[in-house]
Amino acid sequence: MAWQWFHRLGSPRWFYEKTQAWLPWLTVVTLTLLIVGTVWGLAFAPVDAKQGNSYRIIYIHVPAAFLALAGYYIMAISGAVGLIWKMKLPYMVMKSAAPIGAALTFISLVTGSIWGKPTWGTWWEWDARITSMLILFFLYLGIMALQQAFHSRDTGDKAGAILALVGTVNIPIIYKSVDWWYTLHQPASIKFVGESTIHASMLYPLLAMVIAFYCFYALVLLLYTRAEILRRESRTQWVSDLVAQQVSSDNKDIPVKGGSTI
Repeated sequence: MAWQWFHRLGSPRWFYEKTQAWLPWLTVVTLTLLIVGTVWGLAFAPVDAKQGNSYRIIYIHVPAAFLALAGYYIMAISGAVGLIWKMKLPYMVMKSAAPIGAALTFISLVTGSIWGKPTWGTWWEWDARITSMLILFFLYLGIMALQQAFHSRDTGDKAGAILALVGTVNIPIIYKSVDWWYTLHQPASIKFVGESTIHASMLYPLLAMVIAFYCFYALVLLLYTRAEILRRESRTQWVSDLVAQQVSSDNKDIPVKGGSTI
């Protein structure tokens, strides 16, 4: 009985039906936070004394980098749950999380490069933080490729999960790279323990954008996972019933001659 919630959480059908009601609320919250954070950061945060307005790219760069790292843990944990408990849904989440994480890592690398040119005078430098982030990007791509490399979907899922777990060793390296190998990147400005070195007038809109990106990540992950559920469960009765129900609902809205609908 105590594990009933856990097994219910692993049901693709339960997940698909339960998350339907979450999507509208999550969409509203995400859009609101994105608008507030963007306007706050671009229009109301003060100009930096040394970097001028070029620092404002942190309102995209930093949240994207945070989610690139956190998303990897979500992907790896999902893969581990799939391997240990042999559940289908975690593998679907893992597969959905991979392209989202790759996109966020790519955004982080590109925006960091754009920020680096006016700040450090270079688009790219093989320093510890940038190099470890590039490895993270390749890990995401590798997991996506590995999942597609096998004829058996189960084998691809397991291989992707194992690579995801192995790649977790790179995450703490990314976190601590600026402390262990101080090269180009400055030490972290936002600290969970201790006082942050970024001024509150810049920090608060940044925190708004970080929360907005987390909500955006959750929203996109839900959408990807729901689509993956329908694709993998397409031969089940509950998906057939869902499709028939949707077709019937759509046909009611089609007007026919005489002004009625079918």
